[in-house]
Amino acid sequence: MSSVRFFQTISVAVLLLALTATVHSCPPSDRAALLAFKAALHEPKLGIFTSWTGADCCNKWYGVSCDKESRRVADINLRGESEDPIFQKKHHRTGYMTGYISPAICNLNRLSSFTVADWKGISGEIPRCISTLPFLRIIDLIGNRLTGTIPTDIGKLQRLTVLNIADNAISGNIPPSLTNLRSLMHLDIRNNQISGPIPTDFGRLPMLSRALLSGNKLTGPIPESISRIYRLADLDLSRNQVSGPIPESLGKMAVLSTLNLDMNKISGPIPISLFNSGISDLNLSRNGLEGTIPDVFGVRSYFTVLDLSYNHLKGPIPKSMGSASYIGHLDLSYNHLCGKIPIGDPFDHLEASSFVYNDCLCGKPLKACGVN
Repeated sequence: MSSVRFFQTISVAVLLLALTATVHSCPPSDRAALLAFKAALHEPKLGIFTSWTGADCCNKWYGVSCDKESRRVADINLRGESEDPIFQKKHHRTGYMTGYISPAICNLNRLSSFTVADWKGISGEIPRCISTLPFLRIIDLIGNRLTGTIPTDIGKLQRLTVLNIADNAISGNIPPSLTNLRSLMHLDIRNNQISGPIPTDFGRLPMLSRALLSGNKLTGPIPESISRIYRLADLDLSRNQVSGPIPESLGKMAVLSTLNLDMNKISGPIPISLFNSGISDLNLSRNGLEGTIPDVFGVRSYFTVLDLSYNHLKGPIPKSMGSASYIGHLDLSYNHLCGKIPIGDPFDHLEASSFVYNDCLCGKPLKACGVN
């Protein structure tokens, strides 16, 4: 009788262990979604997917993290450039992966963070269904070969704080729904083939602190509404085909410190407000700006970079520039400026390359005035 009870006890213990293991494992649906995601990719160097075995995808699957209570997959973090030991063991600084991002990823409906970055060879489109993942906070797909467009319904991701799709080959327009991303803090779409205008209601992104849109084919004006983004510190629209004037209101933004508008088709005068603002990195080079450089520099003028080169600016260099708190790199070359270069700081530490190819500038570091 005792032996029967013993085997019953053992059977119950085994059953409890099995149930416990099942409870603490990731759901089979999450595991299946990850394996389908893996099947669409090929990574020959590092073997990062060799750990993706066993029933529990929450247990030491490389780059996968789960919620401790629900055991649902919460984060996928796969970076092709990393200090992770797996890179050091294989003596590789960077990885290389081909294939595409499987729509099966959208079955992970508790996914919070999705990073598949800097693998250089992943192609195909961003799955349209990614906009159905209600808990998604981070999308980081920088440094691949992705094509297609930004998902039309991206604005449904109300928790999204980071959208980084830089350094790909994504085309099409910025979808109108993007301005519904009220939690978005970091937008990076640099170095793609995105065209069309910047949405006029871009200012509806109240949490945005960085807007990096350079190296695309964007056209049309700079939306006035951008100046309503109180937290915006970094605005980069360089290397596009943006046209029209610079809104005066950009110089009145509370925390804007970097404004890069170089290599566009911007015209009109330079707003006075830009020179007595909190902007410290101002690049307006290679545009069609006209008029004179406003003579309004003062103690609030602090520039690590001030680049106005390759425009159509005329008149003298403002003497008030010497009243600025600091000017590090200054470039006024390739304009139509005329007159004597002021003496004193910051001009004394600048080289001739900051002033060359103007109409009639003279004085140190160029040739002396009155000398032919």
